[in-house]
Amino acid sequence: MLKNLNRTWLIFGPYQLFIKIMLLGLFILSLSRMGLVVWQWERVSAVTDLWTMFSQGVRSDLIIMGMLMSPIALLLPILVNRWFWPVSRWILLIWSVLILTFIVFMEISTPAFIMQYDLRPNRLFIEYLKYPHEVSSMLWNGFRAEVLVGSLVTILSGWGITRLLKLQFINFKFDWPEWKIWLFWPVLVVILALMIRSSLGHRPANPALFARTSDAMVNSLYINSAWSVYFAIYNMQHEDKSSELYGKMSHEEVLGTLSQLYPWIPNDADAKNPTMHFQQATQHRDKPLNLVIILEESMGASYVESLGGLPVTPNLDRLKKEGWWFEQLYATGTRSVRGIEAVVSGYLPTPARSVVKLSLAQQNFFTLGGLLKQQGYFTEFIYGGESHFDNMASFFIGNGFESVIDERDFEDPIFTGSWGVSDEDLLNKTHQRLSELNAKNQPFLSFVFTSSNHTPFEYPDGRIQPYDQPKQTDNNTVKYADYALGAFFDKAKQSDYWDNTLFLVVADHTNRVYGDDLVPISGFHIPALIVGADMESKQIKTVSSQVDLAPTLLSLMGVSANHPMIGRDLTIESEQLSPGRAMMQFADYFALMKGTDVTVLRMDQPSKSGQYDRLKRRMEVIGDASESQEKEALAHSLLPSWLYREQRYGISD
Repeated sequence: MLKNLNRTWLIFGPYQLFIKIMLLGLFILSLSRMGLVVWQWERVSAVTDLWTMFSQGVRSDLIIMGMLMSPIALLLPILVNRWFWPVSRWILLIWSVLILTFIVFMEISTPAFIMQYDLRPNRLFIEYLKYPHEVSSMLWNGFRAEVLVGSLVTILSGWGITRLLKLQFINFKFDWPEWKIWLFWPVLVVILALMIRSSLGHRPANPALFARTSDAMVNSLYINSAWSVYFAIYNMQHEDKSSELYGKMSHEEVLGTLSQLYPWIPNDADAKNPTMHFQQATQHRDKPLNLVIILEESMGASYVESLGGLPVTPNLDRLKKEGWWFEQLYATGTRSVRGIEAVVSGYLPTPARSVVKLSLAQQNFFTLGGLLKQQGYFTEFIYGGESHFDNMASFFIGNGFESVIDERDFEDPIFTGSWGVSDEDLLNKTHQRLSELNAKNQPFLSFVFTSSNHTPFEYPDGRIQPYDQPKQTDNNTVKYADYALGAFFDKAKQSDYWDNTLFLVVADHTNRVYGDDLVPISGFHIPALIVGADMESKQIKTVSSQVDLAPTLLSLMGVSANHPMIGRDLTIESEQLSPGRAMMQFADYFALMKGTDVTVLRMDQPSKSGQYDRLKRRMEVIGDASESQEKEALAHSLLPSWLYREQRYGISD
């Protein structure tokens, strides 16, 4: 039998090396997919069948194998000959081992990534590589076992692959003439091209082609992690066109559509700042209030008892009775920088990276800091970690924030973890800074960003009674973050700055956004509270977005100004704004929710319409979206990208 097998391989001559590497790669990827399917069987079996999963999976695996093997295949006639073989066989061996070990590494990394983000590795896998200190500390303290096991498996796999392929390359014998190698080479090139394109249509296959179910995580299992990351990198290099993932509209049509929903937007596509308008504050004050924004890391609604979550935020639940409490506020994305751009700039989400990280937004981009600085406020960003992370310091300093305080500015902190000093230290520093500024009679905007509730969930001992065991869990760090928040407000209420300062407490996003809905809307639900000064207790029941907070704050502060934010001023009676709306960017999906009606835009696929049931926390897909639904959602997605690309989202002159 072995002789027959060897005789079969001889038919392919030197091209048998190409085939064997490809088959080994397909075996590794299919084995990994099988393991992931078994692990997530309940969700997989609910929306698809094994034949579809594995047939489409092999299709996507052929794409990445074709891409990774292209250098070998295209140079094969030159490298595989009697003269160069003593040297070239080592080149081919090293390349083959590297690509197969890389595939193993990506698949080994996948389960931990799915547990955190409910998707295969994507652009976040690459973006975090810019911050080796924070990431290495987080991995070692929060995922030590996974890192050690994954490293060991990757090393052993690389060793095993090397031994297996070394035998193939060392024992390979030439029995084809040169002309025969070159004769069959064009056939290999054509096969390679078909593997990579995986389509005879106008466009080659992309991950959107494999979005076959209503569960985004299951859709990600159809493909492999190496291709998922590659495509994310490709999109990052073409972000200037990312707004067109869902379709195209003229600028005039975009503004015309949105001006019907937001009548305060000037319908003038030729204007320098097309969305610039004057907002008259509904609160008239002799002296506008100071503003403090506390952006809470990963404190989603699932942790807040009064929003149907766990009882781990007693202080926030207590404070909600003293100010404006948002019952149906939704984050725009799943990253901190997405929350920052929405809260500080009122900027709508896009499929691209947050503007906090994009080059054209590093100067002359609208922020509350730039606006209030024009009005005589001292503007400051306070963070307990390293402010260079996610490009935050550059974005804030370039757009109106006069001061940045970060980890280096804390002396003798109570506790320092992987992501910087504790929330306690952060809010103690904030109290100190606010007292100093108020003593100088200096109006101020302080933007405070917490970090304790972040993997690996570290916090000082003796502060809270842990909600669960072991100590380092998200529930416990949320409870600690709430403890620090309560202690801060206890001091703030006794301070001289309390009566002339407005406070916003809001989450940047939820800790983990997961679920088998096309867009897991419940994972975007976050708490928000406006308190301080003369605020009275009020519940805001209308559906609202993070982009509505800045216009609302300006009105409550008594600040009338020109600005480009299209968000709604919620000091206007909410009945006039019903049913409310929220925008959410989830991976390659964009969702617009109006009341309970949801429209989901998808890349290269028909848009979907659904209904969101808040009590069940589920979205039911009804069918394809109507033309008007798709148009409204598309206008919301296209507007911010256009304004960014043409640098038309700046401060008013």
